[in-house]
Amino acid sequence: MADQITPEISDRICKHMNEDHAEAVLLYAKHYGNSTEATAAQMVAIDPQGMDLSAQINGETIPLRITFDHTLEHSEDAHQTLITMVKQARKS
Repeated sequence: MADQITPEISDRICKHMNEDHAEAVLLYAKHYGNSTEATAAQMVAIDPQGMDLSAQINGETIPLRITFDHTLEHSEDAHQTLITMVKQARKS
């Protein structure tokens, strides 16, 4: 069963992404955040409308907001959307 995206679920998703998929988070910043010069990024929060990232650009920490192409319904939707987004970014 998929969970609604609460602050607790957001924290869980962010921790997982930052620990296990740092390359994907950096790709989100570069591709969807139009920050090709980013050298590192962390997912700070995720909600049904988008995700907040913190990117390292030219020695500075810059906040980025990435808006999803649809409103997420639950955590499984977030999972599938993040996978689709990284696949699309890798093709570009």
